Amino acid sequence: MALRTETDKETGVALLTLDRPEKHNAIDLATAAELAAAWRAFRYDDEVLAVVITGAGGRAFCTGIDRGVDVPQPSSPYTIDDPLLAIGPKANDLWKPVIAAVEGMACGGAFYLLGEAEFVIASEEATFFDPHTTYGMVSAYEAISMAQRMPFGEVARMSLMGTAERVTARRAYETGLVSEVTPPGGAVAAALRAAAVIASYPTGGVQGTVRALWSAKEAARTQAFAHAPHLIALGNLAPEQQAELFRGRGGGGGGTFRLR
Repeated sequence: MALRTETDKETGVALLTLDRPEKHNAIDLATAAELAAAWRAFRYDDEVLAVVITGAGGRAFCTGIDRGVDVPQPSSPYTIDDPLLAIGPKANDLWKPVIAAVEGMACGGAFYLLGEAEFVIASEEATFFDPHTTYGMVSAYEAISMAQRMPFGEVARMSLMGTAERVTARRAYETGLVSEVTPPGGAVAAALRAAAVIASYPTGGVQGTVRALWSAKEAARTQAFAHAPHLIALGNLAPEQQAELFRGRGGGGGGTFRLR
């Protein structure tokens, strides 16, 4: 299992941990299925009133899709299979509040998770970046998700600069992606404290508020997502060309980069 779930029955808060630290908590197909199943299970668990999601090991929250995964694609240019589309709570119809606690790197496909959390808490050592363009890929779903949370220019810069820059937790706080910055190692504890407060309130009012907040952005998000498969199909390099670029830069956003 690539996920760990711990539930505090006194507070009603579940801690969901991506547990592939040796892979920087990258998501393979099995992990994607586990995430979808976990969110759907929380819908039926009345002891869980709020959820904190984080990554194990401290080096990364999540680095997106595992580059070793083979994702077969249909031959039609009008469709695309994306295993990360169903890894978030909202994609699985969960309207209990979710807080993301980020330690270390959060990049690329991690934004599917961050984009569906109510808010994000990060430690001072956390960094955020989007490697897609570096490796000849279109940042579509990721950029759209971040455009719901950050000013346009900030999302555009992060999406277009690829692995050359990483956004610090402080800058992410200044631009609205992060709601609180903690000392190193403190993100999970801060998220659990906030989740416990929210879980102490009547759950009907909390879930209704979550649903209302998301209804304010659903139309624009749905319309933007409808364009994503076609943009990816048109703009992505062939997988073997992506792999060549990935190997040339040391993989996973390694090498020289600027903190911003």
